Amino acid sequence: MRGLVIVGAQWGDEGKGKVVDHYARRAEMVVRYQGGANAGHTLVVDGHKTVLHLVPSGILHPKTVCAVGPGCVVDPRALLGELDALAAAGVVIEPERFLLSERAHLVLPVHAAVDRAREVAAGRDAIGTTGRGIGPAYEDVVARRGIRFADLGDPAHLRGRLEALLFERNLLLAGLGAPTFEVEGLLEALAAVHARLAPFVCDVGRAVADAAARGAHILFEGAQGTLLDVVHGSYPFVTSSATVAASAAIGTGVGPRLLTDVIGITKAYCTRVGAGPFPTELDDAIGERLRAAGHEFGATTGRPRRCGWLDLPALRYAARLNGLTGLALTKLDVLSGLEAVRVAVAYQWRGRTWDELPADPAAIREVTPIYETLPGWVGDLGGARHLDALPEAARRYVAFVEEAVGVPVALVSVGPGREALFELADPFAAR
Repeated sequence: MRGLVIVGAQWGDEGKGKVVDHYARRAEMVVRYQGGANAGHTLVVDGHKTVLHLVPSGILHPKTVCAVGPGCVVDPRALLGELDALAAAGVVIEPERFLLSERAHLVLPVHAAVDRAREVAAGRDAIGTTGRGIGPAYEDVVARRGIRFADLGDPAHLRGRLEALLFERNLLLAGLGAPTFEVEGLLEALAAVHARLAPFVCDVGRAVADAAARGAHILFEGAQGTLLDVVHGSYPFVTSSATVAASAAIGTGVGPRLLTDVIGITKAYCTRVGAGPFPTELDDAIGERLRAAGHEFGATTGRPRRCGWLDLPALRYAARLNGLTGLALTKLDVLSGLEAVRVAVAYQWRGRTWDELPADPAAIREVTPIYETLPGWVGDLGGARHLDALPEAARRYVAFVEEAVGVPVALVSVGPGREALFELADPFAAR
């Protein structure tokens, strides 16, 4: 049995969907363990693009069981939309193939309303959320007033839970000048949700533990990225859940002994969506080139992503936090055609040199990156299926990243398509 955690090693949008899809063909189960519909994983199969927000990326493999764990917050309308779209595309969705945790909390319309009203009220100080209600839903989880899928089968119990939730949320909405919500409308909508999703609801942690006991390979899929972790990220410009690899156990409902390997995904450069510090950001023609060549627009919001050079101090920090056993280097092809490629190898701030991302908010805003310049390369990398097929300068770039981070590169992606990648090591191999 191998338990492989796939985690974003930057600010999200690193290409997790494609990497999960690749490894899922060798896994019996794929489990999404945190986040909500604020994350988008894009898959390109035979030229057809599929964007998933809640359903794990392994769903396109017909023999792979996919599960949404208790650490997730689920917008049922978004989930039903995804399931319907997959079914329309010919993907078979049955209770044996798709599992939904009874302990997962729901994202309700009132959560999205609070999210949007807060961002409007914050003005220039807005965090830059997706407006999908993820943060307010997680707030209700820890405030002990959230609604779980386990609550939907008892209408009287559910009514009491909703009344308590709306009492506080409506006060906030009224204070922000936004419309409030009525219990009856939510009860009616949730009755329809329960009717459709009840067949999929189960104890996901138990199902994963049983599969592990059978010796199954299990893939744990995270959302967002390490630097958006609510505790360890660039606070307060972070998401509302724990994105690091250790949360895979909590967000699934199993012990940490099942997490045997951790692959951190990093682009060959950096991107970030929304507000927050970004030490290597390029506000110039090269940044625009990276955005255009990499199609850097959010899968969930469509917002243009901020682009910059690869940030090794931040990547080393992610490697330590997650205990990375391997790196997946994506979008190497996007750097093709540049005469030179720069990489941040350290930071300077107030006379001090940093080799990892600092926690000090002033430091992370004001650090000056120390760059090393590597030779660029030309040519289309999309057909490369092994390391030797890359130009010498591109191979040198891969080796440089591997040595600087101290983690072996296990996979390299050279294009958007499902097959445009190659492995340097197999994380599922027995060791």
